[in-house]
Order: sequence, then structure tokens, then C-alpha cells
Amino acid sequence: MQLRVKAAIHSPDRLTRLSHFIIAKFLFSLPTTVRNSLFAGNQHYCPICRCKLRKFLVLHRPYHLWCPICRSLQRHRFIWLFINSGYINLGESPKRLLHIAPEPGLASYFMKIPRLDYISADLNDPKAMVKMDICDIQYPDNSFDVIFCSHVLEHVQDDKKALREFWRILKPTGQACILIPISAEITFEDLSIIDPHEREILFGQHDHVRRYGPDVLDRIKEADFKVTVIQTEDLADSQEINYMGLIPEEKIFLCQK
Repeated sequence: MQLRVKAAIHSPDRLTRLSHFIIAKFLFSLPTTVRNSLFAGNQHYCPICRCKLRKFLVLHRPYHLWCPICRSLQRHRFIWLFINSGYINLGESPKRLLHIAPEPGLASYFMKIPRLDYISADLNDPKAMVKMDICDIQYPDNSFDVIFCSHVLEHVQDDKKALREFWRILKPTGQACILIPISAEITFEDLSIIDPHEREILFGQHDHVRRYGPDVLDRIKEADFKVTVIQTEDLADSQEINYMGLIPEEKIFLCQK
């Protein structure tokens, strides 16, 4: 949090960003029933909390659309559609799922699925079940049926090693669902840059270490994964994309051994 505030203070739009922090703190301290009343409407819909909304919130960054009820972002709602689309089945037979950097709304959903052995993991978040460095995962080979990892690899110094670890711990019939922000024509990184303000300028966020381009697909395949790319438009039409506050270009890299 301190690094985030520091980056905001040094940004050109610092007053807007700092005011957004204050607004978010206040808003999400209100009871859910109050927020439901404030944002009730028929213009939009969040499939995670199933609330009809007057609008989504633009907070912290202009491309973020927050659900004012459950705090989901576009990518969280996209994952929700994906989970319920048939590409992956979590409840048909006993499965073991590893959820990296767990999003609260998705984590609570996963924990309710019968016969799903759910494990959440994060390097810094004390709310996760397990403290984990994804470059050195302390589980044996072939441990998990499913891995969910959304917008994490851009924070990791050695993302290629993390991908190899995912391949190692995934069962032969397992699936790794990876989301990565793509914001460049070609992937570029400079691991010598450690100043949060410089990282924000170059990589878009104070704790990112690179920007990915479409060539990230090659990076994933280097870990020996077979990859199917699923886009928002595969799961929703243009009207639904607007209604649920999604990003048309968002991708899930569905990986298998």
C-alpha cells in the first residue's frame, strides 16, 4: 500500500488518484445494502455478485471498471464467464485447484464447489492459505488439476521459471488458466529498474517489471505448454460485453501439458 501511495504522489494525476483512494476507502466501508441502493439500476450487470447496476466505478486507473458491490474488475468477471462456459469443469469429479494471488470474489466461489480441494497462495497476502513464491513452488510434481493465475506474471522477476514451475506441478490431464495484461507490441523488460515511479512510467504500474506483447504466447509455449487462447468475444457478444463491463481484447491462455 505504501508503494502504491508513493507512486500516486509522484504521478502527474496525483490529486485524482489520491482522491480515488479516499473515495474507495469510504465507499467500501459502507454496508453492502447501502451500496446496492446507491448504484441500483439496469444499465449494467455484475455476474459475480449478480447485481444490476446503474454504472461501474472508474477508480485508481482510467481503464479499471470496478463493481461497486463486490469490487470485481473486468478480468474477474471474464474469469467468471470462463469458469461457467464449459471450457473447464470444476465440480464434475474431485479436483485440486491452486489459485495464485486469490481474488476475494472468485476465492469465495471456488471454496463452495463440492469435491474441490481449493488452495490459495500468495507471496505477500496474509489472507491466502499458503505463502508461496511461484518461482519455487513447494509442492511435488503433478500435484494440481487446475491452476488459476491472473495478472501475476508481470510482477515476477523470472516469469519463465514460474511458468516452468506451473508445468511441473500440473497433472498430465490438468489445465493452467493464465491471464496476462498485454499492453505493448512486443514484450520488454528491464529488471535493473527498481524505483516504483520509474516502473510506473515504463511498465504501467509501480510493481510491474515488464510489459507484455502478443509474443507472450511464445514465452508460455517455451515452458512446454500446449496453449488455447480464449478471448472475451468467444464468451460474450458486444452487447453483453458492455452490459457486464468487460474488455473485448482480454485473453485467457488455457494451458495443458
